[in-house]
Parts: sequence; C-alpha cells; structure tokens
Amino acid sequence: MQARTVVVHCLLMGFLAMPAPASAATRAMAPREVVSLDGTWHIEQGGMDALPKQFTHTVAVPGLADMAKPAFQDVGKKSPLREAFWYRRTFTLDRPLPDVAILKIHKARYGTKVWLNGKPAGEHLPCFTPALFDVRKLLRPAGQENEIVIRVGAHREALPQDMPTGWDFEKYLYIPGIYDSVELILTGAPYISNVQTVPDLAAKRVRVVAEIQAGEKPGAVELAAEVAEAAGGKRAGAAKSEKPIRIEAGQLAKAELTVPIEGCRLWSPEDPFLYELRLAAGQSDAVKVRFGMRSFRFDPKSMRAVLNEKPYYLRGTNVTAYRFFEDVLRGDKPWRAEWVRRLHRQYKTMHWNAIRYCIGFPPEIWYDIADEEGFLIQDEFPIWLLDKAPENPKAEKIIPEYTAWMRERWNHPCVVIWDGQNESHTAETGKAIQAVRHLDLSNRPWENGWAAPQSPTDCVESHPYLFIRGWMGKNPFKLSELAKTPGTPHLNNQQQKFRVPVVINEYCWLWLNRDGSFTCLTDKVYESILGPNSTVPERRRIHARYVAALTEFWRCHREAAGVLHFCGLGYSRPGDKPRPEGGATCDDFLDLERLDFEPLFEQYVREAFNPVGLMLDFWAEEAPAGARRPVKVFVINDLEPEWKGEVRVGFARDGRTGTPQAQPCTVEGYGRTILTFDVPFPAEPGKYTFSAELTDAEGRRVRSLRDLKIVAPK
Repeated sequence: MQARTVVVHCLLMGFLAMPAPASAATRAMAPREVVSLDGTWHIEQGGMDALPKQFTHTVAVPGLADMAKPAFQDVGKKSPLREAFWYRRTFTLDRPLPDVAILKIHKARYGTKVWLNGKPAGEHLPCFTPALFDVRKLLRPAGQENEIVIRVGAHREALPQDMPTGWDFEKYLYIPGIYDSVELILTGAPYISNVQTVPDLAAKRVRVVAEIQAGEKPGAVELAAEVAEAAGGKRAGAAKSEKPIRIEAGQLAKAELTVPIEGCRLWSPEDPFLYELRLAAGQSDAVKVRFGMRSFRFDPKSMRAVLNEKPYYLRGTNVTAYRFFEDVLRGDKPWRAEWVRRLHRQYKTMHWNAIRYCIGFPPEIWYDIADEEGFLIQDEFPIWLLDKAPENPKAEKIIPEYTAWMRERWNHPCVVIWDGQNESHTAETGKAIQAVRHLDLSNRPWENGWAAPQSPTDCVESHPYLFIRGWMGKNPFKLSELAKTPGTPHLNNQQQKFRVPVVINEYCWLWLNRDGSFTCLTDKVYESILGPNSTVPERRRIHARYVAALTEFWRCHREAAGVLHFCGLGYSRPGDKPRPEGGATCDDFLDLERLDFEPLFEQYVREAFNPVGLMLDFWAEEAPAGARRPVKVFVINDLEPEWKGEVRVGFARDGRTGTPQAQPCTVEGYGRTILTFDVPFPAEPGKYTFSAELTDAEGRRVRSLRDLKIVAPK
C-alpha cells in the first residue's frame, strides 16, 4: 500500500549547529544507533568558569546532585560552597563515525553547558526540555576515549528571571542535576529529526509528518513507513513516498505519508493499545515511534471531554514530581521503571483514569509507562506565579520551551491536554500558546491556569479549596455548608473569556503528612473540626471521609469535565514552619516503597471515585430524633452502558445497621439520576452513620457516608 507524499517543504535553515529535537517516543532502528551515556558519572562542585581540578564524588545519571557519593552539603539551597556542579565521564565508540552525531540531554537543571574532549559543544538554559548538540566534529575516532563534561547551575537563581525556572511557592529545595537520560545519536545523513503521528480514527489511518535534515551535502531519500502492533509486531499497514525527497545541504524538508491501519484498534485508559511506526529515510536513517489511535477534545456544548468521539469523565489525581524530588525518602524511585509502573497501577485501583503531571515534567519513562498502563495526562509546564513571583517569564522565552516540549511529547497518546501554567495571572503564557498551538496537528486542547483560555475548544482549571478559609484567618468552613454551596466551581473573570469546560484538578485543603501530622496549611483546619488535641487516627478518619465527600460533591453535580484529587505524589515533611520550608501538601501513602495507601483514604476515596457513584445530599451535623425529611441521593454513571440497580439508604450505630429503605434506579450511560427518599430519622438520640449505598455491575459496594448526631427534639 502506497500513499502520496502530501507535502515536501524545504526550509532554508541551518540546523547543523543546533539540531532539531527528535521525539521522546522515537527509538533507534538500523542504521541509526543510540549510545546511552546513563550510569555512574564523576561529579564535583565549583564555580561557573573553571573546571574543577579533581573529581572526588560519583553520582547516578539520570538522577540529582543530592545522590552524590560522598554527599555534598546543602544541595538545593543557595550556598557559598558552589555556583555549579560539574559532571564528567568518558566513553569509547566501537564503530566508525557516521555523518551525524547528536548529543541529547533529555532534561537537566539549572542551565547546561557541555564540553567534549576539552572543546565547547554548546549551552542550553532551559530546564524542562531537551538539550541537543551537534558533536560530530568533536568526537574522536572509533577505539579512542572521549571525555564529556557537563556543567549545571547549582540553584534556580543561576538562570535569568525572564525565563521559566520552576519556581514553586511550596518548594524548599531546588535540587540541580541531570535528571533525565543522556544519549548520543549516531546515524547517516539525511536523517529524521522529528516525527509527528496524527491519528485519523474515522478513516482508520495515521498521518505521518516527518522532518528530514540534510547534512553538509545535499541528499535525496525515499520515505518508507510501516505500522505494526507494538506488543506482537503484527503488521497493520505501510506506505512510501512516490518520489525521492531532495534536500539541499544544511536544509530541512517536511514530508507526509498516510498509512492505513488494518483492523484499527483504539487506545484508551481501558484498552491502552499501542502501535509502532517504523520509518526509514532511504538507507541513511530509520526510527521507531510508538503511538496510539486516539482522539481527544472538549465539547463546548456538552462541556464534557470526548475521547475517541464518546463522552468521557476524567477521574484522577496529581503528581508533583519536583516536590517529590525533595522528599527525604525519594532516593532513586523516580528513575526506577518498575516503581513508576507500580505507582501508576496503584492509581488504577482508585478508579483514576487521569493524572495531572503538576508544575513540572517527570522523567520521560513516566510518559512511556502512562501510555502502556492507560492514563490521560494533563501535562503542566512548570510556571506558577499567582500575582507575583521571584521569576517573571516572558513570552519570547516561553515560546521556544513550549515548542520543544510539544515536539518531545506529541506522539504520546497519554498526553491529552497541554497545560501552559498553574494559578498564574499573566498574559505571557497566553501569547506563547497562541504562537505554538498550530504546531500540534492533533489539535489537543490547552489549559492556561488562572489566565484567559485561548480558544473555545480549550478548558480551564478550578481549585475550589473550600477549607482554605481557616488558614486565611476567616471563619472556618464546615462540611454542613455544602448544603448551600453551588455545585458550579468558581472561575475568575479572566477564565470566563470563553464558556469552556472546567477541570477541577485541585480541591479539599485537608492534607496530612504521611505520619498523620498537620501540614503548615492545615493545622487550623483540623483544629476547627476536631479541637486542639486531636489524635492521628481522628485526623486520618476525618481526612478520608471529607475528601470522599468533596469528591462526591464535585462529581455528582456534573458541572466539571474532570475531578482530580490533589495530590497522588508529593513530599512529606513537618509543617511546624511556614511554607516553603514547612511542608504544605502531601500525598496519601504510608509506605513509599511498597506504595501502600493510608487504609481509610484507600477505602473511602476509592468508593467516591467509582465510575458508578452516588452522593447522599445531606450535610447537616444534627437532626432531631424521630423527624421525617425528604433526602435526595444523586446517582451518576460515567460509563457508556446503562446502569440498573437498587439504591439503599439507612442508619448505623455502634456496628448495628437498621433496616434500610430501597428504591430501584436506572441511570443512562454518562447520565445522572436523582432519587428522593422520605427518610424517618432514628428515635433514639446518639451518634449515627447515615449512608446511601449501591452495588455496581462489577459487584463493588459503593457508599456515601455522613456522620450524624441525633438529638432529642427541643
């Protein structure tokens, strides 16, 4: 099967000194070879200008400088001990040098400068996107040792204030290092510098847009593509260009192919089926690219997400990788694929299908694993400014980083939302979004934090932190106030520029550290609920039940396209000091290595995120004994099949359950049904649990629970 070459552009640009980045999902295929430079490097601290005279420490790459052996002091803090960390290692190539040799440092911070065999290879200031250097002329012949030296700034303040540096109001340490892989790409010329796959579900085909870079000489190549199932290798389709693509020396050509896919199988969190594109540029270069046949958009009419042209509700959590970097128990976990995979699988047990990688990008293996395990990723660029911050990134500095970010991720089916910033009042990110969004041929939606959405097809974030009032010195919020709280999440005036869907990707303000202690943001919250002498078990129970109740509230009102708990991974540290030094937020793990959730959180919040869920719309703290009241129960169905079953309401006290009331209930696919029960309250005063309950199609019990005090009638 052949497809015509739809477009061939020759761009008169000299890309030899600064190669165009290859996609992170690109893997080598003969004749291309990728030499991994991951492993143990030497490391030393020093100034910015002079190479250290000796290297007396070692460190893992990828990793962070605080992993050095022996350890350095005060890593991540601004310190008179150092201005920079210097990395050094040697390597030897066992093959003749090809036409093209590109050094790729996937991610490093803060500011990267490279020397190869004593000569400068280049400098790259961005901390969140790849550094690529043409090192062909600096490499020594096969069999001879090469020395590479990489200098990174020792602190965030090594970078200019007008570019993104990863400022976070709740981070205490800015730990430098080469925190993603380093590799040497060896291949012939012309070579494939980038590939973008664009699924066309209706036609059951994939559009392949390739960028072909010439070397020092002009060249002509035929482009040939084959698509196979990633797991089994079964061939699904093929195409090739009709005629050779001719490229002048130093120029870049764009070429397109369309590959029909036989037996096309869609990618989704429920069925994360992957294909592999094998793309060859004649005899000079070839790559493999994984992708999924997946479409994603927001519908401005229904205000819902649409996955593969069907409604889809986002249920999920957040990963704050850069906060986790400063957790005392972090170790090498972010770079261990088996730990990262177990983490994502543990998230699946909570009925989560979506994750916001929040205020920063984890190592690239996380995206591969999210593709394989099946998650929808809201990928958030690390800009968080509120009204004012120590950095003030400008659009002209943001645009190149947004561009490199998109090129690195656009083949990942897991990435469905480009999230340009978090909670920032700035016009600069909007300018940058408008400058780059056309580059993504799949037209993913964007989210622009607290600034204005940039298109009617985008979404906005809402962070309804109801319990923040107590921390702000105001009258503390009580759960009973949910009876009068609007189910529509708050947006600021800028966010209302377009009527677009809302994703609640933070809520609650009820964090506890892993040992059950307060964070610096929640001590007053728990005091207002439990008094000044609460115990760890009391706090953990309230935390789990309140997070579950708020999750039910926001899900069941159906005013949000997604509800994402905050957070699924962060740091845990004492909250006895103000932020940022005091711990502000936390995840809900008890054991990070085993990834054991706190049991009450796991029990109650898991039920609150069940695809077929319910909310007991009763929020009073007290009720008179023997009273009779109408009580509503909201029942929602995130799934396509209709749900039919029985909904029961009742009371329990001291382990004894009374006879429940029951009603039959039908909820259409993606729908909601509201039942009303005429509820007689217990005649005997005391403390009760008031519950609504159903059993879903998988046999899982799903409950909505309220603590209720029955008091004698006045």
